[in-house]
Amino acid sequence: VPLLTLGACAKDKTGAARVAITTAAAKTVADFFPMQVGERTVRMQLAVRPDEMQRGLMERRDLARDDGMIFIYEKPQQMSFWMRNTLIPLSIAFILDDGTITNIADMAPMTENSHCSTSAVRYTLEMEQGWFAKRGITAGKKITGIR
Repeated sequence: VPLLTLGACAKDKTGAARVAITTAAAKTVADFFPMQVGERTVRMQLAVRPDEMQRGLMERRDLARDDGMIFIYEKPQQMSFWMRNTLIPLSIAFILDDGTITNIADMAPMTENSHCSTSAVRYTLEMEQGWFAKRGITAGKKITGIR
């Protein structure tokens, strides 16, 4: 059973299935879209543009139980997140290009501690703190359907 599936996919020039950039660009970071993570349907916001990535979930006063934000990078890179101006506790999964979770970090609100990926990642997924642990989603699990 795949842990994560995006519904908006397209084929790139090589014929490989990829997240449709045109579909992502048509939505704003304020829009939610459904994604399947494990056996749950969650509501995700998509952060692709630099300003969306920089703001993330800052200044949010609450986050519904199955809401989150996925960050998609053009190429794999070492990532580091902090919680400045973020009011709610979060967990973040760092995800390789092939969908493998490298590590998950719990992040306390309003802190500037760095939470880093253990290797270059293509995606990060933020959910309410403890969301991954409550569902048995751990480092080494593979998330499919996001490429």
